[in-house]
Amino acid sequence: MTVGEKIYKLRRDQNMTQEQLADYLGVTRQAISRWEGDVTLPETDKLKSLSKLFNVSIDNLLSEEELEVKNEVNNKKDIRIDLTSLMNVKLEYISKRKIFGMPLVHICFGINKTAKGFFAFGLRSIGIFSFGLLSLGLFSFGLLTLGLLSLGTFALGILSGGAISIGIFSFGAIALGVLSVGAISIGDFALGALSIGKYFALGDNASAMVALGATKAVGSEYTYFTGVHNNWNGYDASMVRTILDEKVPTIIKWIKDIALAIAGVK
Repeated sequence: MTVGEKIYKLRRDQNMTQEQLADYLGVTRQAISRWEGDVTLPETDKLKSLSKLFNVSIDNLLSEEELEVKNEVNNKKDIRIDLTSLMNVKLEYISKRKIFGMPLVHICFGINKTAKGFFAFGLRSIGIFSFGLLSLGLFSFGLLTLGLLSLGTFALGILSGGAISIGIFSFGAIALGVLSVGAISIGDFALGALSIGKYFALGDNASAMVALGATKAVGSEYTYFTGVHNNWNGYDASMVRTILDEKVPTIIKWIKDIALAIAGVK
């Protein structure tokens, strides 16, 4: 057997991918591929690491003799991988099909690895559709997310939803945005139990240029206090619209119309 054939067999016997072995040895996957293809030989220090990892002698690795694994029955139990290598080992799937040069699907759950693909799934993920604890994508889902459409515990995006969300359109327990909807809502247009808006606020406790509140309302231009929850009858809707039409910048008037539609101001 050649040196490359031996490395290939030892790696496959331990159910390791080329990338996992490369991470353990601190080399590139391409280096592993060149070794296994007998294009190049591993450096001396890498031979020592291979010998220790696979429990074979260096002489046996370099000779043309068949492999002689020490204590072959207990070989898997005798392998010792340090903490750094464990951090780099990952469960991974990469689809062969690619879109715009990236894999259609990349699934990777290594602690120190990032999934990158059109559909990306991992502890850290980057993709058009991204799912992960730390997620970045046009459509992003996870614990901490950033994207055009972002849904997560902590979400940042054009349209974001989560426990804490920040975006142009923001929905969550704590929401900050141009248009924000949440238990605690802060933005140009705010709707929520506690709503603080620049132009418009509606909620139990509302504060803005135009404020509609059930328990408390503070408006610099117009205030309507109902004293009754979920009962917004009686305010002057035409005045609300007139004030907002005059004060809201043209560039975000379309967002104002969405906010008023959600609030039920006709």
